[in-house]
Amino acid sequence: MTHQSPDVPSSLPAPSPPVPVRKPVKLRVAPVRVGGFLAQMRIRKKLMVLHTSFSLGLAVVLLVLLKPAITEVVEQSEVDEAKLVLRALAVRQSDSLSSTGSERLEATSPSRTVVNSGSPDQIGIVAELASRTAGSPGVAFPAPALEGVGRAAMFLPDSGPRGTYYTAQVRITEARDAVRRLYLWTAAALLGVYGLVALALEFFVLPQYVYAPIRRMLDAERAVQDGRSEEELIPEPAIPADELGEIMRSRNASIVALRKNEGALAAALSQLEVVATDLKRKNHLLENAKRNLADADRLASLGMMSAGIAHELNTPLAVLKGLVEKLDAAPTAGLPPTESRLMLRVVGRLERLGEGLLDFARVRPPSLSSSDVSAIIDEAITLVRLDRKGSEITIRNAVAQETFVQCDADRMVQVFLNLIRNAADAIRRRPEPSEAGRERGRITIDCERVEKDGRGWVGVSVIDNGPGIDPEVLPRLFEPFVSTRLDAHGTGLGLAVSDGIVREHGGVILARNCAGSTGSVFEVMLPATVGVAGAQDATGPTLKESLDV
Repeated sequence: MTHQSPDVPSSLPAPSPPVPVRKPVKLRVAPVRVGGFLAQMRIRKKLMVLHTSFSLGLAVVLLVLLKPAITEVVEQSEVDEAKLVLRALAVRQSDSLSSTGSERLEATSPSRTVVNSGSPDQIGIVAELASRTAGSPGVAFPAPALEGVGRAAMFLPDSGPRGTYYTAQVRITEARDAVRRLYLWTAAALLGVYGLVALALEFFVLPQYVYAPIRRMLDAERAVQDGRSEEELIPEPAIPADELGEIMRSRNASIVALRKNEGALAAALSQLEVVATDLKRKNHLLENAKRNLADADRLASLGMMSAGIAHELNTPLAVLKGLVEKLDAAPTAGLPPTESRLMLRVVGRLERLGEGLLDFARVRPPSLSSSDVSAIIDEAITLVRLDRKGSEITIRNAVAQETFVQCDADRMVQVFLNLIRNAADAIRRRPEPSEAGRERGRITIDCERVEKDGRGWVGVSVIDNGPGIDPEVLPRLFEPFVSTRLDAHGTGLGLAVSDGIVREHGGVILARNCAGSTGSVFEVMLPATVGVAGAQDATGPTLKESLDV
């Protein structure tokens, strides 16, 4: 599929970048170790340990609870049997049983019976039980068991003065054997039930409803890690309707949302690449247009410069032509002194115009050295005063001594000479309402240090109280032949030449009108140096790169 931006002409179709293919990501998740014995086991072993422990615990609890009840039933049966033996003894009372001692009576029931007779101390009954049996002769009462065997006590009067006490101790062996077998069968039944439950869980319940869903989730996760997108979702028929099924559905929804977001991201990246390609093409076209515009601007500048040169040359040449024609008409007559001086001035102006054009076109690297700005300003002021004799203008050099910059001192004198001369000429042209209201012209050259991008800069300002700069001229003030005084004193090249010299020194000239008052400010920004011993070279970022101007 081909993507094309609507802003790109049809003659330049934008190539479609390939959609990035999702590569499988191998995830290596370190297992989290949770404390505990069961936490280190697999699910199958964990379930086996849990239900085995539960079944064994249940068996122990049942046996512990059943044993006292069954033992009590057996002991109560033995007590009842002992009572029957004593009642039979009371009925069969004979001389053979009235003597003191111990005899074994054969009971009809399958039990082991021992009958003892004698005093309470002899047969081991307490006084309370003896008084109870003596109060009810011939009635059998339960007696405390001895060695876990049921026992009963009875009192029978006889020919003696006090009578005889009897105890019967009965042990039903078959019942106790049956109880023991009951315990064994109960334990066997519990183990059998546990085995059946374990088999049912391991072969029918857990494989289908626990192990298989977990295995499906693990297989799906491995498919995600291996990049097998057709196997990363769990089929709906394989999802159970329990909590594991809810987990599977939630996982499928997360995977679908993730893939949807990946698709949207891939589409966004593809569109971004299309836009980037289109932007690159447009930047290329823009660069070509800028180059063409620069060429057109150079042609326009060349045309303006040619027009300016023609304008500057026409007037003095016309004057010179008239004087030469006059000489040609009367060679022997000569010229009057005024016309000779006029010719001399015209030739001087043509000479200055030629020198200005040479300075503008000359490209030579400046001879840099650490120079004192205050001394440069003093020399420029001296030259201006020689050139503008009789001018009522105060020129003050407020630059501190030993303010050093790395520059070509001779060429910087030319820069400040042009700036101060332009300020003086602007002050002389300012309109005055009257002689009484005339304010003396003044030019102040001040200096300040600024820090920018870790480098020091010196800003030298030439401030005047003239009429200011025309706002229409201000944006193109440093272009060639842009001047407000096309007269015998100016060529329109001074500021252009000064701007070129300052830029060769890594600086820049800024021009503005004074805020809130008349006058203008020309500020020359140059790299600063510490002094002659600490002079810095002119390498590094230029002021135009360092200052946002």
